[in-house]
This record gives sequence, C-alpha cells and structure tokens, in this order.
Amino acid sequence: MDALPSALSATNAQAGPSPQGVEAFLAAAGPLIDLRSPAELAQGHIPGAINLPLFDNDERAEIGTLYKQQGRQAAVLRGLALVGPRMESFGTALLAALAEHRTATSAAAHPHIAPCLRLHCWRGGMRSGSVAWLARQLDLPVLLLEGGYKAYRRWVLELFERPWPLRLLGGRTGCGKTDLLLALRERGVAVLDLEGRAHHRGSSFGALGLPPQPSSEHYENLLAADLVGLEGAEEIWLEAESSQVGRCRIPAGLWRQMQAAPALEIQRPLEQRLTQLVAIYGQQDPAGLVEATCRIAKRLGPQRTALALEAIAAADWASACRQMLDYYDRCYDHDLSSHAVQAVELGELAPAEAARLLLERGLVVARPSRVG
Repeated sequence: MDALPSALSATNAQAGPSPQGVEAFLAAAGPLIDLRSPAELAQGHIPGAINLPLFDNDERAEIGTLYKQQGRQAAVLRGLALVGPRMESFGTALLAALAEHRTATSAAAHPHIAPCLRLHCWRGGMRSGSVAWLARQLDLPVLLLEGGYKAYRRWVLELFERPWPLRLLGGRTGCGKTDLLLALRERGVAVLDLEGRAHHRGSSFGALGLPPQPSSEHYENLLAADLVGLEGAEEIWLEAESSQVGRCRIPAGLWRQMQAAPALEIQRPLEQRLTQLVAIYGQQDPAGLVEATCRIAKRLGPQRTALALEAIAAADWASACRQMLDYYDRCYDHDLSSHAVQAVELGELAPAEAARLLLERGLVVARPSRVG
C-alpha cells in the first residue's frame, strides 16, 4: 500500500505532465529516481535506479502502522514532522541528480531529448506526487511512472510471457558454456546471461568467489531489461539451466519457453573439462569447497564424497573435480533429454575460436545489424 504521506501537498499536480506508461517511462532520458525505502529497493528495483528515499525503513514502518491504527490524518502529520526539516536537502539532491546526469550524458548522443527527473514510488501515489510537486517548484522537469513500481513489476512478468525465439546452449560441466556465450555475444549474437545476472554458476559450488546473489524479484528485473534489448533478434541464446540458478528462480514464463526450446550441446574431452574446472575452482577457498561438497554428499555417495574431501585437503584440484563430474554429468544428460538436441565437438578450441566455428557452420545466427 502506497498511502505513505509526505510533507508536501499535491495540489499543484495538475500543472505537471501526465504519468507515463512503463515503456515510455523507461525509454525517456534523465535520472531514474526510486523514492521508496532502502528495504523496498533491496528487494527489487528498476535497474539503474537511484535511491532517494522519502522515508527510511523505520520511518516507513512507523507511518504505515499509524495509517492502519489511527488513520490517514495521523500518518500525514507524522510524515510532515519527519520530512519538513529536510525539504531543502531533498531539493538539493534532486538538483544534483539532474545535473550529474547532464554532465555524464553527451548532448550529442541525445540531441533532441531533454532529460528530466523520472520519479516513482510503489504505486505512483503520494510519495512520487509530492516529490514531483517539489521538483516543479524548483523548475525541474519531471516524469512520473503511472502505477509506480507495482505497474513495472506487472510489466516485467508479462514480458516473460511473450513468445521469444529461445535457443539453449547445453553441455556437461566444464565445457565452458558461459565463456562461449560471452564470446558469441562479442560477435553480435543475442545472448541472455542467466548465470551472470544471478552471480552464480549453477551448481553447489556456483557461488564461490562471486558477489552476493540478487533477490529473485530483482533477478527478474535484470533479465527483463536485458531481454528488451534483444527484441527483434532471430535467435536468443541462453545456457541450459535448472529452474533455479543458486537462489535465483528463473521467471516462470521464460522457464516454460526454455523447456520447449531446441538445444545445441557442446562437447569437449574430459581432460579439457577438468582443466577448465581447475582454473575456476582451484583458486577458491578450500573451506568453501568442502562446504559445497558436503551439501551434495548424499548425491555423490559416501565413497566419492570421501575421495573428493581428501583431494581438497591435498590441494589436488583435478582429482577433486573428477569426483564431482559423474554426478553433474548425469544431471545435465537428464535435463537435456527432453529437448531436440544437436551436438557439436569443440575439442580444445578457445571460446573465441569456438564462437567463430559455430557461426561459420550456421549453428548460431548473429543479428545482422551488429555484425561488423
């Protein structure tokens, strides 16, 4: 509920522009400012948004409680008390955000587009309307998001329900699927990087050495932003995954389409795969490797688990990885069994060379406008 009051009246609202739909709002130029609390932002936000909260987490909770228990007037009065003393600093922050955007953005890049403050709160209510009023008193151009972040989230989920020309890149652990996808992207292929956006490599060991994962909600927001940039592509390539990448759940609409998508399975020699895995995991904290191994101990079985732990203790990374491959190979083989699969042997080709080979053979199609 976005009934949070503010220190400002929205009586001047008629003087401002009409709120914009999601796509027009995202396409506009100017800093995108999220007026929700830091906790709301952390759960999920529009990629690239700047957080300029009207209330902090505790204040928002306090005002929300007042609204429910004592009604709107009590909540509004408390909001006035909180925000009133910092109106000047808030206005200064709005001025700075627009000035920084103008400095960072080349006028030549958008010669006919004047930047404005793109403001939104939870559902386009009092927070965004009030801050828009303040901005207009400072003669700052403003654009509001109709329906707020709630409408944006609805748009994100609907986006994944649209039909997309998905193609899966499959292959057993250590084949270098992610590196190959990135190399294909460099050559103009439309790629949706599921693991990169999740900060996870997709296995029990996948989080080692990577930043914390986003929430599933924000993961959806990130993928939606990427997907919009791929509209019109003949093919969109992504890695064959299970329904979750670490703790990030692949959006339901996208996942359903992935299950029906054709797959290209890349194959590499066992020793090449071990070399790839050692390069990734041999530099990780041994304690993290032990913890990740223990998480899949039941699936590995007692013998393989014991051998893997012994190898980790001896810093014998190749032997440790070898113990995992039987389990993960069976998982990948099972996951690909329901797809129409075409296989290609890549031997020991580096990612750039492998990408060139796939394009030359017509197994992957680049976007014509990006080939140069």
